[in-house]
Amino acid sequence: MNKNLELITAPLRKTNPVTVLILGICSALAVTAKLKPALVMGLSVTVVVALSNLVISLLRKGIPAKIRIIVQLIVVAALVILVDQVLKAFVYDVSKQLSVYVGLIITNCIVMGRLEAFAMANKPWESFLDGIGNGLGYALILVVVAFFRELFGSGTLLGFQVIPQGLYDFGYVNNGLMILPPMALIIIGVIMWLQKPEEDKK
Repeated sequence: MNKNLELITAPLRKTNPVTVLILGICSALAVTAKLKPALVMGLSVTVVVALSNLVISLLRKGIPAKIRIIVQLIVVAALVILVDQVLKAFVYDVSKQLSVYVGLIITNCIVMGRLEAFAMANKPWESFLDGIGNGLGYALILVVVAFFRELFGSGTLLGFQVIPQGLYDFGYVNNGLMILPPMALIIIGVIMWLQKPEEDKK
């Protein structure tokens, strides 16, 4: 039970795929200008990682070593297509904002990394939990980055005005730098620094 819990909770901080393993940085920069796309992207990656881990773990003993990467890509691609179609059917506006980045989940280092490092060597249930944990770890960073970028860059959260109009009347101005990709990298860098042990900060 403790091992299963660790598979889900460790990627949220100790082995976070973005801030510790430095995977999935590109999409973290691209889809975090607003909170809603970041939430949808995080959920999409979580679903793909969890289900692809499960499928590959179930098939692992029957996959020839020479074609394992091809099999993994086929499984991931099929799941990404399904996720993309669901997004277009139910959240079309967000799907348009995410554009090609949903399709690029196929090449996301987190997905392929977990398949190679975990699913190919572990049982289906553990692999499924590992996928959920790493997906949530990725989603957590996206949400944190998007929260600050949208709040200070646009004055909104999930599209709703948060910063009172009175502040704007007194001269407050949204920080345009926050909605540019470099700011996402800076915020991720700050999160990495905060995660480091105190002795490593000195």
